[in-house]
Amino acid sequence: MHMKNIKVDFFSESKKWPRRVPKIKTITKNTINKMRSYFKRNYRFELNIILTDKSKMIKLNKSYKNKQTDTDVLTFISKNSNKNVGKILYCDIFFSIDTIEKFIRSNKVSIYDHFNHLLIHSLLHINGYHHRKDLDFKKMKKEEIKILGLFGIKNPYLIK
Repeated sequence: MHMKNIKVDFFSESKKWPRRVPKIKTITKNTINKMRSYFKRNYRFELNIILTDKSKMIKLNKSYKNKQTDTDVLTFISKNSNKNVGKILYCDIFFSIDTIEKFIRSNKVSIYDHFNHLLIHSLLHINGYHHRKDLDFKKMKKEEIKILGLFGIKNPYLIK
């Protein structure tokens, strides 16, 4: 998938993902289009959407975050810049099907709505949003809720 300054590739590493990939590609394209204004114009974005599982996420979390647990999404960002190619952000976004399925079962939400929420969260991260401090988290959460509303998805923070 290629949009003006944003290139997206998809990789499926679990047998639970392939049947969902077409819809996930559509959601990703629509979400990026709705979030256009968040993306820095003077950057090129190379996004890898990696659809994986619990075991891969535990390994990544252990290696990069020093945590021994599974998580629903991990976002890794690498910047590159030179005068020939300009500024590029390389972003790997990993999604764990096992954690996502567990969440949607216990909260009775659509897998695609939840995926969209996680995607929005990651896209905000790659565009400078963080949640290290409470105030930053509130700001990020407010943006997530606003963007989800554009898709008719209710505030996910009310179900927890």
